[in-house]
Amino acid sequence: MKEAYDYQDLGRIAYDDALTVQTSAFEALLKAKEQGVQGTNKLFFCEHEPVFTLGKNGRKSNLLIPEAQLAQRGFAFHVTNRGGDITYHGPGQITGYPVFDLESFQLGLRQYIEILEEIVIAFLAAYGLKGERLSGATGVWLEARSARARKICAIGVKSSRYVTMHGFALNIRTDLSAYALIHPCGLVDKGVASLDREAGEPVDFREAKTRLRLLFAAQFSR
Repeated sequence: MKEAYDYQDLGRIAYDDALTVQTSAFEALLKAKEQGVQGTNKLFFCEHEPVFTLGKNGRKSNLLIPEAQLAQRGFAFHVTNRGGDITYHGPGQITGYPVFDLESFQLGLRQYIEILEEIVIAFLAAYGLKGERLSGATGVWLEARSARARKICAIGVKSSRYVTMHGFALNIRTDLSAYALIHPCGLVDKGVASLDREAGEPVDFREAKTRLRLLFAAQFSR
């Protein structure tokens, strides 16, 4: 099995620096497509410095403190061109950016998002957790149909001519207190979760990243 993309771990990186990297890969794929050749699909994993990002159709009112206070509290803030509302990225979270030409995998956008969800669901199962979908709310949840529903993985994607950028944010050892400053994904009645809190013990971050990468390779291979 060979990955059908180039993989790069960007390590811990500021959001705008990672955005520059993935935008370059995105534009290169689009240019190749315009020229009628197959470009290079890429998958980036990273951890971000603390940042809130707001999707293109999100409501700024879902940020619960004045934007002017964010920097003094150690957070950056960016309005992005992905789908979805507001979310948090920070250390201890695996943020993944698949820059894929979906037509090279014979996928539509909805199928692609479902595959991202399935990868995370399979990842959580390896830790004894049951990840679920929640109707009308993209991402992966725990106890999705209960009063204790909490999101462990947010998904927000941009697509142009079936070329994707942005992706997912999976909480592994994430400081969940940051979510108190927002309505995560625009939802006011749902919680958030992290793998280590659910497991009741620290999770090996490097091992988690490797496990997730292998699940990607199983879904997107040559």
